Amino acid sequence: MQRTITRLLLVFFGLVEAVVGIWPLVSPTGFYQDFPGFRTGWVAMDGPFNEHLLRDFGGLNLTLAALLVGAAVIGTTALARLAGVAGLLFGLPHFLYHLGHVSHFEQIDQVLIIAATGLGVVIPLAVLAMPGRRVSPPATP
Repeated sequence: MQRTITRLLLVFFGLVEAVVGIWPLVSPTGFYQDFPGFRTGWVAMDGPFNEHLLRDFGGLNLTLAALLVGAAVIGTTALARLAGVAGLLFGLPHFLYHLGHVSHFEQIDQVLIIAATGLGVVIPLAVLAMPGRRVSPPATP
């Protein structure tokens, strides 16, 4: 069984991925121009608009969100670990890409981009490092 903190991390990460998944599916142009919403142009400053790529990105983020939230709901440690691995397989290359591709952004955006994409590595690592909750066997009379 999972610890409560593991479930909270999985749900938080899953909800973030759901938003990042739904937005480009509903409005690829809006996502391209306005992501992350409080600072605009993070995607637009990194290359030309590609609707196909943005819709695929949205679908894959929704897939990851389903796995993360599903792992929290089902509650097994094995599934939490699988979700952590999946999150890390997405988050680490994404983070490494942005580490080398932020120089054309304002300094505040550089910090925010590295921090935000870094969470995509830190949260899965935390999920993977979290020990499972021990379940005591039922007492026999």
